[in-house]
Amino acid sequence: MTEINSPGLQSNEDKKGAPVFLIFLTVILALGLAFLVYSYFGQKNRMIEMENVLTQEKDSLKGELLRMVHSYDTMRTNNDSLNAQLYREKERIKKLLAINASNVQLVKKYRSEITTMREIMKSYIVQIDSLNTRNKILVAENQDIKQQITKVEKTNVELTRVKEELNSKVEIASVIQAKDIVAVALNKSRKETTRLDRIEKLRICFTLRENPIATAGKKTVYLRITRPDSLIITSSPDNLFDFNGSKAIYTSSREADYMNQDVDMCIFVDNTGDFIIGNYRADLYLDGIKIGGSTFILTKR
Repeated sequence: MTEINSPGLQSNEDKKGAPVFLIFLTVILALGLAFLVYSYFGQKNRMIEMENVLTQEKDSLKGELLRMVHSYDTMRTNNDSLNAQLYREKERIKKLLAINASNVQLVKKYRSEITTMREIMKSYIVQIDSLNTRNKILVAENQDIKQQITKVEKTNVELTRVKEELNSKVEIASVIQAKDIVAVALNKSRKETTRLDRIEKLRICFTLRENPIATAGKKTVYLRITRPDSLIITSSPDNLFDFNGSKAIYTSSREADYMNQDVDMCIFVDNTGDFIIGNYRADLYLDGIKIGGSTFILTKR
């Protein structure tokens, strides 16, 4: 028996398969759309999270850079070369602060640079600490040296004072003094007299004292006869010798060969009509120093 396919029956079967396919396709599309929506929001959330992390990292880097700038501002040293290096590093940090890192790669790069900068800063801190320590040592040594110098200066001043005192004492001790000074007037017979009308000469005898620390050699003794009216008797206005840093007039002088032993000597003064009645002084000088004196009297005729 032969089957006969009815056209109406096939058409009904096709109509039943079409809605199933459309429903399947719709489900597939809906699932795909849902996946895309899920992926979009997931990606968006990840981007937001990454942006937050990036912002936090940038803020962290900025804070660290600002702290480094402050650290450089507080570094102090007297070394000009080191100061120049510190200034360059600080300017480098400021330039890095001005850059706006927009992605993770740049942030990582700047983080690496900051790590390098931090190591450089640590090395500067070590150098500055070392310099400051050395400066403190030098200041302490300098203070100690100043104290030693002050002490030496005080010692030198004291030694100078003692030396001057010793020199003064030696100078005084080395003066050759005169002793046994006797001044008398003599008449023509070389006999002593006090009468003015009989005077021919004055005789002033004395002894230069023994002095072992005095300088030996030729010595000139100067005699000054002072009248009662304070005038100095002299034979010439050119009779001058050194006394107290200036020139003084003298009456007469005599040279002696002094050998650190007692030397007896006399100086004679002729009567040139300059004598008057009254009390006289006879003073002796040697090496610009007064070494002794005596007095005598001349009376009326």
